Amino acid sequence: MNLPIFLPQNDPGPDFAELMRRSGFHREIKFDGVVPVESFRHGTTCVAIRYADGVLLAGDRRATSGNLISHRSIEKVFPADRHSGVAIAGAAGPAVEMVKLFQLQLEHYEKVEGTSLSLEGKANQLGQMIRNNLPAAMQGLAVVPIFAGFDLARGTGRLFEYDVTGGRYEETQHASTGSGSLHAGTVVKLGYTESMNETEVTDLAIRALFEASEEDSATGGPDTIRGIYPIVALITADGYTRVDDAELAERTVALIDSRRPPRAG
Repeated sequence: MNLPIFLPQNDPGPDFAELMRRSGFHREIKFDGVVPVESFRHGTTCVAIRYADGVLLAGDRRATSGNLISHRSIEKVFPADRHSGVAIAGAAGPAVEMVKLFQLQLEHYEKVEGTSLSLEGKANQLGQMIRNNLPAAMQGLAVVPIFAGFDLARGTGRLFEYDVTGGRYEETQHASTGSGSLHAGTVVKLGYTESMNETEVTDLAIRALFEASEEDSATGGPDTIRGIYPIVALITADGYTRVDDAELAERTVALIDSRRPPRAG
């Protein structure tokens, strides 16, 4: 097979995915030569927000396989250890396995060394795991998580974004990932203040994911019939805490009620 030749105006440059598309292979990419990439489940939108007492992680509950909803209540936010957590986006299977291995590595380090790894070290370790997944990412099975935690040495919450090559980027206020990240991130950006308390930051995260679900079909909105609501976790000096579903239901219903148009007359 000869290498493709492009005219200057059609040159895809260094973008490998664009090269595949312009070469006509994007419809034929398969995993192990059998199953199309679109058949695998993918998680979508997650956000992380720093606030006065720590950091929040939140994610919607929908997983998609191409244009199909493959799961309505998938878990996308996990504790990494007592003072840190991971929110996943991308190929769901590899992402969950990566989180399980990450949890095990942190636990093993603490047992061997007698102390937990620094938050910076945890962020670096996760970046290396993402880098090791790059061959699978080039086949369409990318994993792009957000890592966040409370830094006991600094006494503050910190959060980190990644790219598929394992590049790690610390954000000072908020971060988002997944197909609805643009919409969710915009809502967070407009509503963010550093002095937000636990109640305010939780409401902001719920609103961000709700607005993302309104614009992005791969992001799941609240499902009051099935009782499915976003996952929200708070990480402070006291550790990782998941917000109770009953509280999330109450806050979500309040948000929906506030969006209803006033009755005529």
